Amino acid sequence: MAVGNLALVDIVLSTSLVPGMIKTYIVLDNFVPFKLCLVQMYTYYTFLSLEPFSLCILSYDRFIAICFPLRQESINTNTRMAYIISAVWLFCIVIALYAVTSIPSLSFCGSLEVHSYFCDYAPVLVLACGDTRPQWNFVTALTILFITVPLIFIFLTYMGILTAVFRMKNNQSRYKALATCTEHFILVALFFIPIVIIFCFTFFGIIWNPTVGLVSLSFSSLITPCVNPILYSLKTKEIRNRIHSLLTQRLSVHPLKT
Repeated sequence: MAVGNLALVDIVLSTSLVPGMIKTYIVLDNFVPFKLCLVQMYTYYTFLSLEPFSLCILSYDRFIAICFPLRQESINTNTRMAYIISAVWLFCIVIALYAVTSIPSLSFCGSLEVHSYFCDYAPVLVLACGDTRPQWNFVTALTILFITVPLIFIFLTYMGILTAVFRMKNNQSRYKALATCTEHFILVALFFIPIVIIFCFTFFGIIWNPTVGLVSLSFSSLITPCVNPILYSLKTKEIRNRIHSLLTQRLSVHPLKT
């Protein structure tokens, strides 16, 4: 259930951006109505906020599976996982709704050109006239919350996993336990590193090219959903065997020259 939840979040997250990118860069139509802009902003940030907590749920699932293998079925029941996932979804939906609904109350008296390839919250907020400090303070606090809490939780679960792995006497069991966490660790790194870079540069006022921020945000929003199915499909024995057979045939047809 944890993997399915992450897959759903990845699909909607990438879907909220890709059609707009095609419209902007291929169709060359960069006009977006204000209400549609808010819808895209809400959808994007709802599922962007769901992504780190979905990774937390997955790390919790791995923690229970490795540290309590005999009690996994009784601890991680479908009902309990459904409650956890529902609570996370409700929290993210409400938070994103509150943040986005604060935008229409602002007045826009200057340029309406958003310097981004989608209706990003910060570039839209910059265009507003008047006092926007409450919105900035709320978004900053929210960003810190959505970065630090999941990272701390994932770190603690991995400490528990490593402790359980080092207590195992069988090397094969150790390898199997670590192998189940490899793809999750890669996804965590791909998602959090670009976002942490963006936040640190912005929070500490370091001057840099805004294009770098867009690229970093795109990396977390689009690359991670693309890599996720590849990593988890490689766990399937049939797919691994098929890849191995294709590579073997390729090498037999074109042998390496020495």
